[in-house]
Amino acid sequence: MDRRNARTATRVRAALSAAAVLAVVTSGGARATAQAATPGPAAAVPVSASAPDATSWTTRNVAPGVQVRSATMDNAHAEPVWTVTVQAPATGRLSGSAAWAAVGPKPWADATARQLRADGFEPRAETVRWPDYTDTPQGVMGLRVRIGRYATQADARTVAQAVTAAGFHTAVDWTGYDAEQPADRENVHVAVIDPRRFAGTVEGTHDGNVAQRVTTSSVAAEMGSLVGVNAGFFVTSDADGVQGTQSGLSADHGELESMAAGARAALIIGDGGRHVRVADLTTTVTVHAGSKSYRAQGINRVPGSVRDCGRPGGTPSELPWQDVTCHAVDDLVLFTPEFGAALPIGAGAQVVVDADGRVVSAGSRGGTVPAHGSVLQGIGAAADWLTANARTGQRIGVREDIRDTAGRHVELGRNDSIVSAAPTLVSRGRISIDAAAEGVVDPQDLSFGYAWANVRQPRTMAGVDARGRLILATVDGRQTGGSEGFTLYEAASFMRSLGAVEALNLDGGGSTAMAVDGVLVNNPSDATGERAVGGTIQVLPGHAG
Repeated sequence: MDRRNARTATRVRAALSAAAVLAVVTSGGARATAQAATPGPAAAVPVSASAPDATSWTTRNVAPGVQVRSATMDNAHAEPVWTVTVQAPATGRLSGSAAWAAVGPKPWADATARQLRADGFEPRAETVRWPDYTDTPQGVMGLRVRIGRYATQADARTVAQAVTAAGFHTAVDWTGYDAEQPADRENVHVAVIDPRRFAGTVEGTHDGNVAQRVTTSSVAAEMGSLVGVNAGFFVTSDADGVQGTQSGLSADHGELESMAAGARAALIIGDGGRHVRVADLTTTVTVHAGSKSYRAQGINRVPGSVRDCGRPGGTPSELPWQDVTCHAVDDLVLFTPEFGAALPIGAGAQVVVDADGRVVSAGSRGGTVPAHGSVLQGIGAAADWLTANARTGQRIGVREDIRDTAGRHVELGRNDSIVSAAPTLVSRGRISIDAAAEGVVDPQDLSFGYAWANVRQPRTMAGVDARGRLILATVDGRQTGGSEGFTLYEAASFMRSLGAVEALNLDGGGSTAMAVDGVLVNNPSDATGERAVGGTIQVLPGHAG
């Protein structure tokens, strides 16, 4: 972001119109945006709200039926600056702990502004409105109290230090991340895969091991992928489980490898990409030993630790909460052969099951999953159940059930895969963001999820258009190169403008990556470069003969 210190307000910029975006994706080949057709019903408002000018697109026809387009969308009307935000005290609804929010109620804003003026500062109050989510309040969210407009981050930090010394809690912000004004630059990459023309396959993959982290581009290069993007949310810290394991629903080659965190958005890639759809999915896994049964609440995760929550018996909540680790004292977890790490150890019980479904050993937790078998680990009441019912030689059955919110069962074949994240962005051709239900914002706690959802960030998105074509898209954010990213609503607007009738938000931030022919094409936001992730979506060429 230091490049902004030298940026002048005279740089020529222009926003990309929704019509131009729609034309880019629906056209059969390279097409200048000046020739864009009039948008149809799927068109949305521009991502950056200003009059469109010229935006340069590059096009790669990677294979028949696979096209990648990239662009930098510039906006001449944006004038972002550095500023000091005075944060509002809050209480985390889940934790009950003191927290800070970027937005506060009007009485707090008025009192804070009066005190700042008494201390010699010149504050301003900015009204922040709720985005048009389907399940949050409408209208004013609150007020944001800020001081100054500065050309450099260093200048803003100097003022922030003085404000902090006066007894306030501050943050130094770049206003280009605010939803209330247009972004000045956004670098986007869009891949469109047409199953009627493409002879290859599309799959969600963990590259053979759910308990590892690898970069999207390295997996793409290894698999000879035409296009690859990062996929779902995953564990990033040993404190929250085994790194790389998914914190939501995933299936690889028709096998369920992790369970849903509540009813969250998922991309169902059927028949190797021939049929793709987006739906909110739930999972149920039941373990049977003779006439006895017990509900498993996890696959391939540490018993007792539920990243992103959303499982029955979890505390402090059974609902999904993004980037929160819930805990359970009674927990049964299934481990599959794709769990390539050492099994978790600790109190509880474990049984090892062979390929025929018979228990070959029972005892303490640890070791590894056999190549053609599985392992069950239990803690609390689940451990007692295993000890009582899963004895050596006992046949164990596992029944898995995946359903959408309409109650329809999702069958998995060997060429099917599922990746999930949150939230839904587009449904039935309309922007439809169930942000609260999917646990990425909390209307009762503005300290939770505000920056994650309502501030511009790097994003990875996936969807399907009315012709059944898969759309994979990324936008860079937090960039030294200048791209500021999308809010969730902007991500939804962008996907709808591309013609998506269904779309979801995948993992973003430093995870956002797109590789073409095994080479990274976007600019990830982590200072260390491309982040190693827990799963990817890969577009694989067909095999001759």
